[in-house]
Amino acid sequence: MAGITLEKEKRIYRNGQPMTTLHLITKGKVQVQYPGGSYRIGKGDVIGICEICSEVHFLDYITLEDTIILTYPINNMEALEDFLQKHPDVARLFLMSLFRQINMLLEQSSVSEMKCTGLYRSLLEDYETYNSLCGRYRIQPRTLFGLEDTGAYLGEESPDIWLNTYYMGLQHLYSVEISKYLVQEPGISLGMLRKGSLDFRKTYTVLEEQYRYRSQIADFYFNQTGNDLFDLYTSLYYRLGQSGDDSKLLYNGITQMIREFEQNTSLSEEQFTARVNSFYNNAERITAPGAQEKAEQSDTDKTILSELAGSMNTILQYAGCEPELETSIRQDVNAYKALEDKNATEDSAGRLRRKLTEEFYTLYAILFERAVDAPYIPLPVRMFLNFGYLDEELAGAENCVTLYNLACGMQETGGFGVYTFFDWLTAIYNGEKNPSRNEFDEDYADYVHKQKVGGNITAAEAEALEKDPMSRVRYELQNLFPAVNKITFGRISTFCPLFTADNVLKDLNASYVDMSKVSKALEMIRSIDYSAYYRESLDYENIDIMGKEIIHLEYLPDVILMPNVGIRGVMWQEIEGKKRNSPGRMFFSIFHMEDINTTMVRLTGEFRWEMCKRIQGSRWNDISERSLTSEYFDYIQFYRKNHDLSADAKERIKSSLQKAKNSFKEMFVRDYVLWVLFEGNGSPRLNKVARKILFTYCPFPASLNASLAQNPLFTELVEHQHIVIGQKLHHIDVLMQKLKSSGTVVPVTLKLEHAFIEGDI
Repeated sequence: MAGITLEKEKRIYRNGQPMTTLHLITKGKVQVQYPGGSYRIGKGDVIGICEICSEVHFLDYITLEDTIILTYPINNMEALEDFLQKHPDVARLFLMSLFRQINMLLEQSSVSEMKCTGLYRSLLEDYETYNSLCGRYRIQPRTLFGLEDTGAYLGEESPDIWLNTYYMGLQHLYSVEISKYLVQEPGISLGMLRKGSLDFRKTYTVLEEQYRYRSQIADFYFNQTGNDLFDLYTSLYYRLGQSGDDSKLLYNGITQMIREFEQNTSLSEEQFTARVNSFYNNAERITAPGAQEKAEQSDTDKTILSELAGSMNTILQYAGCEPELETSIRQDVNAYKALEDKNATEDSAGRLRRKLTEEFYTLYAILFERAVDAPYIPLPVRMFLNFGYLDEELAGAENCVTLYNLACGMQETGGFGVYTFFDWLTAIYNGEKNPSRNEFDEDYADYVHKQKVGGNITAAEAEALEKDPMSRVRYELQNLFPAVNKITFGRISTFCPLFTADNVLKDLNASYVDMSKVSKALEMIRSIDYSAYYRESLDYENIDIMGKEIIHLEYLPDVILMPNVGIRGVMWQEIEGKKRNSPGRMFFSIFHMEDINTTMVRLTGEFRWEMCKRIQGSRWNDISERSLTSEYFDYIQFYRKNHDLSADAKERIKSSLQKAKNSFKEMFVRDYVLWVLFEGNGSPRLNKVARKILFTYCPFPASLNASLAQNPLFTELVEHQHIVIGQKLHHIDVLMQKLKSSGTVVPVTLKLEHAFIEGDI
């Protein structure tokens, strides 16, 4: 059967059209709309299966992308029964689609019922607040007509609570092997389809009723006459002015109304927008009273804050996520905003932060898929992707302005490979970078291979996964993002990825990490440990001339900025995949609250240790094969027997080892920080043995050695190094002379190697 291709945003059916055909989706996605909500169906779902007992469609179907469908001319139960007898194998597809769709509708019915109850409770509370404030200031309150005749939503016709688990169970049952026996009985399949269709229609009717009820409540907040709660609140707000907690309470109530009903109001969009803009224009300030300490706010800031008003609505609307997720995010964000201490350690606060964290990562993945190829991304969405920003009240007015200006001024990544996390995912999507290794040191290629070997996917599916750009991105989002985002944040027990003013410990502009700051930090390190990011390699471009002559090439790390406000950096991997000659990967918070130079030095120390282990392999701690890690390991392991160490030095090592929790790597990193920040500036901090190891494997450049040679602590080390360098240079000079004598042009790489050995780069 040939498929029919439908272009994006094609309306397949409208409510009220005759029910004549079923369609099986073989590719693409379709949005199913009903009064007050929608859900999505895709490959394997059947358009119209839920309406099989109806003569007309009561749902709207619109394609979300280019979609291919197969058509079955079935418009009633008799035709369906005849079809199932001839094609029992198709019954499972029909049933699975029906079960999926009715489960989605049942879940949305539960959410919708809670919305109805919550809206009515909020209506009564908001009106009571208005009357209470009027009484406090001896102002005659206005009457909200019709409120006395409106009652709470009773939900008498709500679907039976057991239906959801019933259809979830059926969905599971028909997804396993036993289903092949069930579908051989057309009577069972027909009965399931009939009952499911009737239950679906009943649930739809309930949702229709709930939508009418919510519209009735919305009419008390915004209506055509203007005699509504929005007008009551704004009028009282103007009368009370900006001072006092009551004005702040009113302002918060007004903004809450706007956020709640901007997508659910009986007013036209133009009228709603006009009234909201009128409020912001008439208010003395855009933000809530007391939100800023300054007495006045610039017109520019007012414009920015006005543009960012309702950021969460903008972000969620752009995401187009499932209504259940959107509702959950709104509820949880509001609950989070209501916390007096957002870093509280109580169980309830911890559960809320964990739930918000899960929702954040789900939303981030949805937004990235929509934004990666989009010609235009709304600024609040860009702020979410780059900073973790979701809500203007959580961020605070002053921070909102700063984030807005930073987002507008963000530049492309440059020479040192500095990426925002969104840019990093985009590079992976475009094939410019490979996904990172996970916590088990497994990269994307390993993961796909493991899935294939385990029989979870076929060879063809494995090949498709390796080439699928979005699958590569999802691997990064699932295996790296949650772990690294939490680590860079630093305060693991109170972690929540949403940007909040509570986590801003110093000026955002000062803590903002960009290419310039990373560049300066790396330059500072390279001015002292010039060989930090060099690796041994062969000159493959001149292999016929150079043969197996070793040269050193520099690979500066990729620095990826996580969308959070944090205090830690992470050296995640020293190379990319299996290639030794590739950049390492380091992660910072995009707003790094600590000194970036010190953090970068620490990460460089970790990089040195891990890179040496990578090169040495299983013999990384074997002293018979001398290396940075083997000598340092031997030094710490046997420091008590080392005659070159004084009793005080041994006691300090013991104390430091305890603080490092007996981690030799942590000991080295601490010594490396002292090496770069103090020893390299002529201020000795290390003992004799540690200094010798670091001087050997993390040498200073020639210019710094010349100044340190006068210091007795370094004199012997510098003299010995001169001998070693002289021997290496002699070898290079002989090779260069040999090439010149044969009339061969000396490769530039050999000249650079000469400068590298001299320490004159």
